[in-house]
Amino acid sequence: MSVRTSPPTTPDSPPAGLRDAWLPLAGLSAVFLFEMLDNSVLNVALPTIARDLRASTTALQWVSGAYSVAFGGLMLLFGAVADRVGRRRTMLVGLVLLAVSSLLTVFVSAVEQLVVVRALMGVAAAMTTPGSMALAFRLFARQDLRVRALTVISTAGLVGLAVGPTVGGFVLAVAPWQVLLVADVPIAVVAFAGIRAGIAADRPDDLHHDPIDVAGAVLGTASIVGVLVTPTLVISGAAGWAGWGAGAVTALVAVGFVVRERTAHHPLLDLHLIARPLVASGLAYKAAAGLAMAALSYLVTLQLQFAWGWPPALAAVGTLPQVVVLLASGRLVGPFVQRVGLDRAARISAAAVVAGLAVFALTARSGYPGVLVALVLVAAGMRVVGAVAGNNVLHGLPADRTSIGAALVDTASEIATAVGIAATGTILAAVVPGDLGTTPWVPGRTAAFEDAVSIAGAVVTAVAAVLVVVGMLRARTAATPSTTTAPTTSQENTDV
Repeated sequence: MSVRTSPPTTPDSPPAGLRDAWLPLAGLSAVFLFEMLDNSVLNVALPTIARDLRASTTALQWVSGAYSVAFGGLMLLFGAVADRVGRRRTMLVGLVLLAVSSLLTVFVSAVEQLVVVRALMGVAAAMTTPGSMALAFRLFARQDLRVRALTVISTAGLVGLAVGPTVGGFVLAVAPWQVLLVADVPIAVVAFAGIRAGIAADRPDDLHHDPIDVAGAVLGTASIVGVLVTPTLVISGAAGWAGWGAGAVTALVAVGFVVRERTAHHPLLDLHLIARPLVASGLAYKAAAGLAMAALSYLVTLQLQFAWGWPPALAAVGTLPQVVVLLASGRLVGPFVQRVGLDRAARISAAAVVAGLAVFALTARSGYPGVLVALVLVAAGMRVVGAVAGNNVLHGLPADRTSIGAALVDTASEIATAVGIAATGTILAAVVPGDLGTTPWVPGRTAAFEDAVSIAGAVVTAVAAVLVVVGMLRARTAATPSTTTAPTTSQENTDV
C-alpha cells in the first residue's frame, strides 16, 4: 500500500492515542480488509457459482481474474490521480463505487454480468488503495503511534486474506453465494463514515500539480489486459486467428508503453527505478509469492470440491492450515529476519513458496496430506516474503520515491495474482472437456481434471522458481547494507 514519507499533515490537536482515533482507524482498516478479503472469500464459492450460472471454465477464471486485472492495472493511475486531486477524496469516491457495484450482485443472472461487477469492484479497490497509508500517517504526530496504527490496519488486511476461504465456506452452508459480495456494502459504509468524519481533506500544498500521463496509463493497462486475455483466446481457438492477433497487438502495445514511459516528461512509471537491483529483487519476490498464493488457492478450491466432492463447508475446513500459519507466524517474522539476515530470509522464504507449489503439483492427486503440506509451506514463505520484498523495494529507491515503490509492490502482487488465475484457468480449460460446473463428473473426466491440476501446478511452480532466481541474482548485485539488515518495525507492518 502507498506510504507517504514526507512530513504528514496533522490536525491542530492530533490524537493522543489509538483510542482517540478509533473512528478513522476503523475506516482505514475496513478499506484494507475489503482489498484483501475480496478475492480470497470468493474462491471457495467458485464451484457453486459455476453450477448456479452455468459458467464455462474460462468464464469462471475471469470471475476471480477480472478483479485482479482492474485492481493491478489501474493502481498506478489512481495513485497519480490521488496525489493530484486528493487521497481522501479519491478513496471516498472509490468506496461509493464499491458499495454500488456490490449491490449490483443481487441482479446478476449470468456469469458475464458477474465478471463486469467484479471488474467494477477492482476499479474501486484501485481507487482506495493509493494513499491509504498516507492518511493513517496524517492522523498522528508521534512516530510510535503511526507505527501502531499501521500495524492495526495491516493486521485487518491479513485477517481478511487468511480467513476469507474459511468464512466463505461456512456462509455458503447457510446462504447463497451472492451474500459474499453484498457483504462489501457494510464494509464500504464503515470505511466511508470513518474516513469522512475522522480525516481532514488534503491541503492544496500537499498535492502535486504535474500532468497525469494518461497515454501511459492507457497503454500500461491495455498491456496487462492483453497479457492475461491472449492465452485464453489461443487455447479456446476463438475466431481462428483471434488469439494470435491479440498476442501481436499486446506486444505492440507493450512496446508503446515502454517507449512512452522513456520519453514522457512526467511518466506514470519511471522504468529506471524498476531496473535498480533491490527494486527488481523485491518485485520479483513479491510477484512469485502472489502468483503462488493465487494459483494454489484457485486449484485447491476446485480440487477439493470438484475432484473430491467436498461440500463448501468442509473445503473451508481444509484451508484452515493456511489461515493458522498466516496468523500465527506474524510474531515470528521479525525475530527470524533479525537472526538470519534480510537477504538469507528472502532466499529461504521464497524457496519455501516454490517448494510448496512443487509439493502440490507432485502429490495433490494422492490425497489431502499433500495439499496440507503445500498450504503450510506457501503460507509460511509468503508471510516472510511480504516483509522482505517490500523492504527491498523501499530501500532500493531514493528517499523521495518510496511512495511509488509501495504502489509498485501492490501492483506486482495483483498482476501476479491475475496471471496465476489466468494461467491455471487456461490450462484447465485446455485439458478438461466440458464446463466444470455443468458437465457430469464421470471417472474419466475426474482423472483428466487431476492431470490438469498437476500440469497447472507444475507450470506455476516453474514460473515462480524463475522469479525467485531473478530476485536472488538481482539482490546479489545490490551493494547496499539493506541486504543484510532486518527491516524496521514500520516497514514490516506496512509491507505484509
